Amino acid sequence: GSFYHYFPSKEAFGQALLDDYVTDYLTRVDTLSSGPGTAGEKLSAFWTAWLTQSGSEGIASQCLVVKLGAEIADLSDEMRTVLDQGVATLVDRIAELLVQGERDGSVVAVTDAQATAQMLYAKWLGAAVLSKLSRDELPLRRALAETKASLFPETGH
Repeated sequence: GSFYHYFPSKEAFGQALLDDYVTDYLTRVDTLSSGPGTAGEKLSAFWTAWLTQSGSEGIASQCLVVKLGAEIADLSDEMRTVLDQGVATLVDRIAELLVQGERDGSVVAVTDAQATAQMLYAKWLGAAVLSKLSRDELPLRRALAETKASLFPETGH
């Protein structure tokens, strides 16, 4: 029926949903990045949000990359591309904050901000998958503690 008036296929519908999700996610990251505080405080707030957001479930439990990434990578190149480009943009935003944090003194200096940002995202993505499997926030709490220790060794933010 009417579904096909709006989308030529279920895959096109899925791609549109993922486009909206990525746009919304990056808008929230940009809002956080443009807000008050040091780059280190912004990074700390971003990683903490993976655990909880305003008393509800955190980013990790809502993340479509965690829930769908591996599945759609094998099934739909169009949907895989949307998520891949969204992740690449997010990693760029994290790298920008790492560079800003080095400048404002709130984050330790890193040799390669882009590589560090990608490694951090990979660590958090893995922790989110483990938390989802175990139904326990412990992997996320450990990722948060390790991230803070490596990025903010003096203050721990």
